[in-house]
Amino acid sequence: MDIRLLRASDIPLIQHANIENLPENYFLKYYLYHALSWPQLSFVAVDVSRPPKTPYDYPKIVGYVLAKMEEEPTDGVQHGHITSLSVMRTHRRLGIAEKLMRQSQLAMVETFGGHYVSLHVRVSNKAAIHLYRDTLGFKTEKTEHKYYADGEDAYCMKLDLDFLREQIREEAEEGKEKKAAKGDDAEDAEHADEGEAVGDVGRDPAAAGSKSDQKIKVKVGRALGVGELIEKVENTRRDSALESVTTLMVGPV
Repeated sequence: MDIRLLRASDIPLIQHANIENLPENYFLKYYLYHALSWPQLSFVAVDVSRPPKTPYDYPKIVGYVLAKMEEEPTDGVQHGHITSLSVMRTHRRLGIAEKLMRQSQLAMVETFGGHYVSLHVRVSNKAAIHLYRDTLGFKTEKTEHKYYADGEDAYCMKLDLDFLREQIREEAEEGKEKKAAKGDDAEDAEHADEGEAVGDVGRDPAAAGSKSDQKIKVKVGRALGVGELIEKVENTRRDSALESVTTLMVGPV
């Protein structure tokens, strides 16, 4: 099972899951409003054991959580709200709903600094109440009478997210301490994959192997210079010219 962020292409699929499982249904634009306004908060559960056969097939989405941040909170405290949560009947009792909720709650704190999260649940939905109250730790704030369109009451529930904020802070401090403890070793490890010098450049000749230990004597200086070669040519020409002049002055014997 893969838990990932909601994509715009997933909206028809989560609408289908919503219609299949819940009496509270929404228009497509309502899902799109959440996806565009708070793209970090809504997640889907994908059954990866049934991958799409072609690039044009849809993924097998078996659950979702639709969440948002309250734009104008009446109490003036930044907090999130769970709009809708649904898991297909074929994939229930696998902990999917809990994972979706925890992922959304973490994003509320990390991205928006949310202090708590709220939701509404039907007073008759015992399974959902068990998940929210007993598994996730929500508290019932009040009962809102005739909250739903069919006249059923709803529990207004709330979960304080300070424990997540503290957990994130502790993990950040722990990471800093580990980095400080490693010191230069951490910096060396960070650059360990930069490769080695090509050939013998930058290597220690004493530790480079037998080829590097062999010293080849090379003559340098005037013996191999161009100037000496020119001088030799000029001397040869001058000697030839002197022999010719000598022969002309002395003549044959």
